[in-house]
Amino acid sequence: MNVVILGSPGVGKGTYAKILSEKYNIPRISSGDLFREAIRDETELGKKIEDYVSRGDLVPDEITIELVKERLERDDCGNGFFIDGFPRTVAQAEALEKFKKIDKVLNFVASEWVILSRLGGRRTCRKCGAIYHIKEIPPKFEGICDLCGGKLYQRSDETPQAIKNRLRVYREKTRPVLDYFRRRGLLADIDANYHFEEISKVISQCEKHLQKLGADLRK
Repeated sequence: MNVVILGSPGVGKGTYAKILSEKYNIPRISSGDLFREAIRDETELGKKIEDYVSRGDLVPDEITIELVKERLERDDCGNGFFIDGFPRTVAQAEALEKFKKIDKVLNFVASEWVILSRLGGRRTCRKCGAIYHIKEIPPKFEGICDLCGGKLYQRSDETPQAIKNRLRVYREKTRPVLDYFRRRGLLADIDANYHFEEISKVISQCEKHLQKLGADLRK
């Protein structure tokens, strides 16, 4: 099954997608990870991407689409995928459906207060990319990754000014994508206002939709 994961910045898409990926044994593809790989490799494309990401702006469609298309064509996506952070524009959604059939779109929804709290407290490992939260998922030792010992930092797009810009960009450019998939009968809204300790309540909502989807696909 090919599933799109949508929701505003900070809603928890990456965490939910990772859990679902492990449960259903199909890969989680993150456009953010693809961007960071390109930036880390210091390619010319990566340098262009870094300029947009550091401002909290969307990376241009043509760059994003090409990165995602190449990733979804790899062998590990043969039985399906969960794609997180893409599409973010209607043009991207239309392009995606030209090279992959989408079976379901899970849209995670949380209040703006919850989103600001989550993003403002998030920290990322410079070495392995693991994500923590200073209140909800703190590391054992402040500023140090539990997994690899790398230093934790606050991403440039998670400062207060960048967060506000990302939410503005989301409202202006990404929400039309919800309307696009809703009209196609693919969208399912998921209540993501729960604390991390109650994450099972979020995942159970997803499972209900995916179980029905699996039954429909077997028909």
